[in-house]
Amino acid sequence: MRILVLGGTVFLSRAVAAAAVARGHDVVCAARGVSGAVPDGAALVRWDRAEAVPAELTETPFDAVVDVSRIPSHVRRAVAAFPEAHWTFVSTINVYADTATVGGTPATLPLLDPIETDDDPASGPETYGAMKVACENLVRDGAAAALVIRPGLIVGPGDPSGRFTYWPARFAQAAEDGLPVLVPEPVDDPVQLVDVRDLADWIVTAAERRTTGDYDAVCPPVPRSELLARVGDGTGSTPELVAVAPDVLAGHDVAPWSGPRSIPFWAGGLAEGGFMTHDVTESLEAGLTIRPFAETARDTVAWLRATPDAPVTGLTREEEQEVLTALRG
Repeated sequence: MRILVLGGTVFLSRAVAAAAVARGHDVVCAARGVSGAVPDGAALVRWDRAEAVPAELTETPFDAVVDVSRIPSHVRRAVAAFPEAHWTFVSTINVYADTATVGGTPATLPLLDPIETDDDPASGPETYGAMKVACENLVRDGAAAALVIRPGLIVGPGDPSGRFTYWPARFAQAAEDGLPVLVPEPVDDPVQLVDVRDLADWIVTAAERRTTGDYDAVCPPVPRSELLARVGDGTGSTPELVAVAPDVLAGHDVAPWSGPRSIPFWAGGLAEGGFMTHDVTESLEAGLTIRPFAETARDTVAWLRATPDAPVTGLTREEEQEVLTALRG
């Protein structure tokens, strides 16, 4: 197959290009080329998507297109240029207007109203989600065959968010310093994630099969305690875990989810509803596979050790121990 990956230089889009090359496909990546290199075996065509489609991309048809954009005008322009290809659009679970229903699916959960203009998606998760809804609609309306995949948190080697990365990094630190690790209560809140390599493999498989429809792309819900146990397996670390109530954490200026002085991948109040309890039975039946979390943790630590400037968000080790010391006092 001849596959066009819109991007191909960073994290998921790069993993998709690498997976497609590994399967023997002819892969072209279209990107500005300023964020990194494309995988070996893939070709790069430089394209700033705010500009017209380069003629080099339209000279020969593509069998499949993979797009991860969040900008409606970029998606609109690309779909118009390659309407006959099988399209995979990587969206997000942030498109859902309902985060309270447990066990929701793409068929049962309502979507946000689309934002069809090029707003700033960084202004908030609802804006980001609403722009992704608009992008989804553009792909469904304009492509000959459309697959919409909605991941939650994508993790693994190369993760630029540093959210899940925090946990393998922290467990590895604990193996060295012997200090405890702070975790939020309740420790058995459900969590969902997907390894970038599993998602990339599924995207390539779906393109080969010309799969269509809407699917969520996360693992089945697992208790956070189970996930952390597998992180321990992958890092060879079994630190003491100190569970702290969310209101106590807030009193010590510890935030949920991401950013400085946060506990990453802790969803706060969203965890009480359906944010991390999506039913992904249909996704698994359609080809999504989930590798053991211990493998993801092991490979993430290896990547961190090989990449000194890799991002890790959240509480520093010193901040974490200051909070734990204050609680003991």
